[in-house]
Amino acid sequence: MTMTSTAPANAPVYRAGTSDAEIEAAAALAKEKYQRKVLILQLAVLVAILGGWELFSRTADIFDAVFGKLADGERQSWIDPFSFSRPSQVVERLYEWVTEGTQLGPLWYQIFVTMQEAVYGFLAGAIAGVLAGIALGRNKLAADVFSVYIKVFNAIPRIVLAPIFIIAMGFGIWSKVAVSFVLVFFVVFANAFQGTREADRNMIANARILGASSSQVTRAVVIPSAMSWIFASLHVSFGFAITGAVVGELLGARYGIGQLIALAKGTFDAAGVFAGVVVLLVVAMAADFIMTFIENRIVKWRPAPFSDQG
Repeated sequence: MTMTSTAPANAPVYRAGTSDAEIEAAAALAKEKYQRKVLILQLAVLVAILGGWELFSRTADIFDAVFGKLADGERQSWIDPFSFSRPSQVVERLYEWVTEGTQLGPLWYQIFVTMQEAVYGFLAGAIAGVLAGIALGRNKLAADVFSVYIKVFNAIPRIVLAPIFIIAMGFGIWSKVAVSFVLVFFVVFANAFQGTREADRNMIANARILGASSSQVTRAVVIPSAMSWIFASLHVSFGFAITGAVVGELLGARYGIGQLIALAKGTFDAAGVFAGVVVLLVVAMAADFIMTFIENRIVKWRPAPFSDQG
């Protein structure tokens, strides 16, 4: 009879008598090698993208340098540097903004304004979304009454509300906060509502048997049960808050990264547009790191996600 092995094909094979400490050390070394391999591949992809972008935007200059200029006109690069700029030009623009400032003032102030709008909108939208989600999730009558209105408002692309907020509130930060609020609210509300409805019915029944009131059941059973749903929505919705702030600034603002990008677009400054995108990328990644850190500190009880390194 043929024996079939159920072990993975790439599972390590240890000699007889290998201690647990040696196995753990080998596993740690293998994990470190895998992480190093992933990092190298990530850097290689980044270098390939940026290097190809820079190279293809200079094909006309390279061809002319090698073969001389053509008499019948100017040769075009594979990537138009006027429309798509070059990584080197983007770096130059970022250096200029950091050392000399932008058209709107210091770069750090533009970042501060955008993050202020995003944080205010995020906090207001998250708090309102959690409260509304739990309240409607615990009250079937209210959920049935307001469900049709929630569906109607949720069906509206929230970005189209930005011009209304700007008309009503002006070019200050509060119109951008309002845009961030509506983007965050519905995401957090939907998760809080669903997390509340998914609470363990047996635990709720046991709490009621032990004499817990409705408010005590909500605090001790429902809210802890919904926390995973809520934190998952918070992690995603902060990105929506930044998006709302930037979109509002693109439509009309005095300061902010979005307004900086809008000014670059108005002067056909592709390098400035990409430089603004890079700044937003760095800010968003830093915010995501902070959100992940806070989330991991608060919900330590949550098991680590399964990672398949095969």
